[in-house]
Amino acid sequence: MSLQRRILILATAVVLLAAVAVTALVRASDTADEKNRTQADGPRVTRGAVSLDPAHGGPRIVFRNMAWGPHRDELATVRAAAPDGDRTASGVACLRFHAAAGTGICLQPEKGGVPDRYRAVVLDARLQEVSAHAVTGIPTRARVSPGGRLAAWTVFVGGDSYAGTDFSTRTAVLDLRTGRLEASLEDFTVLKDGKPYRSADVNFWGVTFTADERTFYATLGTAGRTHLVRGDLAARTVTTLRENVECPSLSPDGTRVVFKKRVPGLPAEAPWRLHVLDLASGTETPLAEERSVDDQVVWTDDRTVVYSLPGDFGADLHSVPADGSGAPARLTASALAPAFLG
Repeated sequence: MSLQRRILILATAVVLLAAVAVTALVRASDTADEKNRTQADGPRVTRGAVSLDPAHGGPRIVFRNMAWGPHRDELATVRAAAPDGDRTASGVACLRFHAAAGTGICLQPEKGGVPDRYRAVVLDARLQEVSAHAVTGIPTRARVSPGGRLAAWTVFVGGDSYAGTDFSTRTAVLDLRTGRLEASLEDFTVLKDGKPYRSADVNFWGVTFTADERTFYATLGTAGRTHLVRGDLAARTVTTLRENVECPSLSPDGTRVVFKKRVPGLPAEAPWRLHVLDLASGTETPLAEERSVDDQVVWTDDRTVVYSLPGDFGADLHSVPADGSGAPARLTASALAPAFLG
């Protein structure tokens, strides 16, 4: 092949690659523009005041609004009695969110457009910023204790040498009364099978708090297995309780946890099934939802749990009875990370 022909082929390849890049940018821009346009069949969203005060406005849901339009990703609220009704958007954007007792935790990108930089923002009942804390990873979980004293968040982080998939998790717990920040639960003493346990690959995620504002449950991942653990913030210890548990969520009465577990025989890309564990008896009950749920479930009350599944515009919220009976039902379209207030 002559030099001239080689140059011609190279030039043609460069032109084609440039065309592909331009097309990708145009499509990405078009997609972004489309997400900023309200969908004709989507929920009605208007700007207004959103409160985290449980006594304000009656029973309601506050969540990340996923509906396309100018208020996408903002915290929004609907009446609990009309979960798919008109929603009010706050102007405060969060990637992950939870709230209880008038306190919220909002995981969001840092202001100024810095790529891959995030922060955990504590919000008061009026969604005003109380404090902000830099987080070194991609937000994935957030939870506030029932009394509003504690906040926890989990992020995906990269670069840990033991992480075969090149990412791991980091979970922090903040005491909002004292300001004490436990930057990583990996610093706690792990008691596994009654004995102190140490390993470089220890990871925690999916914290849920008890009403005493001291005890928590979470997931411990190590040696290719996951465990339900009970933690003590004062003693700075975690104790393993049960295997094959991820993302626990404690019931309002403190007697049960709902979690996702891997079920043998299911596809690798959809391995999860929701189960509820009675903490006193150890009885485990599979729930009626047969789809794979990769979420940290929340309780609406002691009888019902709510979780997200992929939807047309990102995610929808679904509910199912917590005793294994009934059938799942879609609760709210185009919504993620709910908190039930009032």
